[in-house]
Amino acid sequence: MHRTVKIVLLLLLPLLLSIALSSTWDRTYSNPILVETYKIRRLNPARYVGTLGIGDPAVINHGGRYYLYPTGDNYSYSVYTSSDLVHWSKGPKVFQSRETGVWAPDVFFNQDDSMFYLYYTVNGQIGVASSDRPDGLFKNRQALINNGIDAHMFRDDDGSYFLYYARYPDFGIFVQPMATPVRKKGEPIELLSPSEDWEITSMPIIEAPWMLKHQGVYYLLYSGGSADSEHYAIGYATSKDPSGPFVKYRENPIVRKGHGILGPGHASVTRDQEGKLWMIYHQQKDTTKGWNRIICIDPLWFDEKGELHATASRATSRPAPITGVRGAGLYPLQDQSR
Repeated sequence: MHRTVKIVLLLLLPLLLSIALSSTWDRTYSNPILVETYKIRRLNPARYVGTLGIGDPAVINHGGRYYLYPTGDNYSYSVYTSSDLVHWSKGPKVFQSRETGVWAPDVFFNQDDSMFYLYYTVNGQIGVASSDRPDGLFKNRQALINNGIDAHMFRDDDGSYFLYYARYPDFGIFVQPMATPVRKKGEPIELLSPSEDWEITSMPIIEAPWMLKHQGVYYLLYSGGSADSEHYAIGYATSKDPSGPFVKYRENPIVRKGHGILGPGHASVTRDQEGKLWMIYHQQKDTTKGWNRIICIDPLWFDEKGELHATASRATSRPAPITGVRGAGLYPLQDQSR
């Protein structure tokens, strides 16, 4: 009898601990969560000489840890790891190029073959590399898109693959249907072009696509305006089909400058252990035009009408993501509403 009671208590202990910790969660965070700078001299593409702060973050959750991949020294990508989305440790370089313009990566874990696929941008071209570890060296597989940047891979509930990206240098958002993570299927489809005032502050720019699915609706996050300025901002468009047509949200941008926030943009999205959505994005450090960015996190949520909202913050204490409570794994964002 006593042995049975002990066994039952041991089985219930993780659940009871989870409930207790979740109800008394009092950790906080304050942006920025990650700051690192490089002195760069880039001739192509888009000549720039000066300070570059890491930005364009892509984050995945795998095996109970978060992995963040940003734009860095313009020749390579490094990985940063965290157990709580707030405190990050720099890991190894996972991809290296002989060319410059190594920007805005995306990493996708494919459950069919248990491989990680890195969609890289090098000198205005998108390609794919693969690794059997999220912090391992990614080996180049092949080129995929000419004149493109900011790739993002999305897999739908039926197993279909879609690679979203921004055409470069004229900045429209496209989707390339994929047969596999490395093989294209058919022709790319144009989804969005710059048309709103906030998207054309100095020149027409929309970029940085990221896909969410909620209650059968596809939400395409994107950024618009000049990425090297305080006017950069985040909006979204919706569709009933991952290939469009997409309609821009009437109250875009949902994240913009103001109240100490400068140039928020290029968001990726993940979830904490409670299923709450978090956007990981960058802000400009100050009003100086350039690429001195800082990486931040803030909540993202759907209201009862299915409209998407976010609030950016800086140097303000806010409740932190709930992490390290329950058993972890990979959280597919397209299943978030179930």
